[in-house]
Amino acid sequence: MTPEEVRSLIEQGETLYVEFKGERSGSLNDRDLVEAVVCLANRHDQEWGYLFVGVEDDGAITGARPRHEHSKTNLSRVAAMIGSKTHPAIICRVEEVTILGKSVLVFQIPKARFPVGTSDGKYLRRRLDGKGSPECVPFHYHEMQSHISDRGGSEYLALPVPDATWNDLDILEFERFRRTIRESHGMGDQTLIPLSDWDLARALGGVDGPKDRPEIRLLALLLFGKEESLHRFLPSHEVAFQELSDRQVVVNDFFRWPLLRVMDELLGRFRARYRETEIQVGFKRVGIPDYSEKAFREAVANALIHRDYTRLNAVYIQWRKDRLEISSPGGLPEGVSMETLLVTAPHPRNPRLADAFKRVGYVERTARGIDTIFFEQLRNGRAVPSYERTTSTDVVLVLSGRLPDLPFVRMVTEEGLSGRSLDLDDLLILRAWWDRGTLSLEEAARIVQKSSREIRGKMDDLKSRNLQSKRIEFSGESSSSAITTGTLTVLPPFRITHEMRKGLEEKLLAFAEKKGSISRAEATNFCQIKSHQAYRLLQHLVNEGKLRKIGGTGRAVQYELIMKTHE
Repeated sequence: MTPEEVRSLIEQGETLYVEFKGERSGSLNDRDLVEAVVCLANRHDQEWGYLFVGVEDDGAITGARPRHEHSKTNLSRVAAMIGSKTHPAIICRVEEVTILGKSVLVFQIPKARFPVGTSDGKYLRRRLDGKGSPECVPFHYHEMQSHISDRGGSEYLALPVPDATWNDLDILEFERFRRTIRESHGMGDQTLIPLSDWDLARALGGVDGPKDRPEIRLLALLLFGKEESLHRFLPSHEVAFQELSDRQVVVNDFFRWPLLRVMDELLGRFRARYRETEIQVGFKRVGIPDYSEKAFREAVANALIHRDYTRLNAVYIQWRKDRLEISSPGGLPEGVSMETLLVTAPHPRNPRLADAFKRVGYVERTARGIDTIFFEQLRNGRAVPSYERTTSTDVVLVLSGRLPDLPFVRMVTEEGLSGRSLDLDDLLILRAWWDRGTLSLEEAARIVQKSSREIRGKMDDLKSRNLQSKRIEFSGESSSSAITTGTLTVLPPFRITHEMRKGLEEKLLAFAEKKGSISRAEATNFCQIKSHQAYRLLQHLVNEGKLRKIGGTGRAVQYELIMKTHE
């Protein structure tokens, strides 16, 4: 590594994949050095970890002491020492880099596919503490199982449960599995229906061995187990459904049931809260749900399939006033990041459980449920689903339940009625154009998580559809430049004429009188106009002495009605 690269990493401070070891207060012995390397090897992120010896915790460069004779450090001997004192042996790169006249030892440590420890049996892993600072902590056995599963090794749910027997499984859950397939509208695997309970459990990989001495695996308990058996053998499994209104908890229920029973319960609660807005598009009436049932089912199934069952925490479904939040213990699976979420090949943390959910018909057989979640939200005029609150320990999905963008829904519906249906990439691009007004080719590529070369044809196709009639048009110096560096510009939904303005202003005054005040955002949604149009209408009413500002900033400014008194 160059001194510039080393300084750049040091300036970012300690992270999950960067650690500093200073020698200002005393020499770093070989044991501490080996443990630091082991800790960084057992991390969950980044292909390479970096250990800088001669850098203090605050980033001060104080220099590493010479580790061998003649006041020198033999880098080959250091690397060999690390390999001999770790098991399996860690082969790391060791370099000596001079920065500000100080010698810094740089260890580049590959991420371990399987847990590694010191030769005397000490296992450590890297994590963030309660304050968000990285630290090395003991690496426990159940955490190792999750670690192995994440990296494509043995699946945790495939482990046998020594004390479990066939009596720990519920025959009613086997029948629920068959009923779910029958009601899956062809999505489920019909060949499983006539199988006996034993053969069904074997086909799914939940049991093994002879019938008189069966090996019951964790998977079988999750799918068919009795509630008391799940509580005993898999205490980490729990699902919470909460309905939160402002600061009040309306519903707060926890379940330790087999997964299909949990899915039935959650879908029932979803349907009891289902609401939709209806609009007319030509001769077609279009229902716009607060949340799509298809997206909800996929999101909950994903949370159950991909969660880390070694972690003692619950899957949370939180129904809030303006959003739905679904959180699942365990970070994103190995090889998946926020930047590749939409394009990474399916890689479930629990492959056998994922297969069972596909065969019962609860999720798409393509294993691209995340596409369904995004597509359903976008076509219903909602904001793009957000995973921004996801951390290394929890995946958090937020689905917006705010008022839908009705003009956007009309545009999508009209395209479908014309035989020019839009796919997920189309919707992602159009949603961004619609919200921002303009969008470059590079921005579009980043949004759909594909290369500019791939997305260039998509933008050209959207242009050829003559979407100008849907309030969107391309602008550019020429058709060729529009393909390469072109942008889309959102036109107003309509031009507000003098006659229309009068009617809209009367509606805004009536809203302000009834509610007590009105904001630009409320005016935009109430009149189904653009934000800048709502602003101009409100300002005109202020200038005419009919409204006045009473507080807030930006789009949150509140306007109240000025009551006229008569002499």
